[in-house]
Amino acid sequence: MNRTSASRMEAACSLLSKSERRYLLYQLSDGDRANIDNLIDQIAAWELDEDRQEDHNAVDEDTRQQVYISLIHNHLPRLADYEIIDYDLRSGDVVLDEGFEDIKPLLEQFRQTEEHPELRTRATL
Repeated sequence: MNRTSASRMEAACSLLSKSERRYLLYQLSDGDRANIDNLIDQIAAWELDEDRQEDHNAVDEDTRQQVYISLIHNHLPRLADYEIIDYDLRSGDVVLDEGFEDIKPLLEQFRQTEEHPELRTRATL
């Protein structure tokens, strides 16, 4: 593996290390486009409920605000810096960008593991 490939792999792992970013990308990969308000509700619900039940009414305003702040100030800009997504704060639109294809296989591995915890294996010493 050359240095460039290693750097890209490290960047992909770093980007996907945060659950909020993975949840955002799962949502976008299912539809290619979303609105920030809808993403906030969905991510907050997922964060509160590991079974991912879509009960957005269970999400309180403080949780929504925390997710909003983390998306706007951290996750959206970071994903946009790597051209994984593009977003417009005025319209609230978030779309996948061309860099998404580079991390899509790794994201799918994360998704399978999160949706099917029995696939996780423990390393033996």
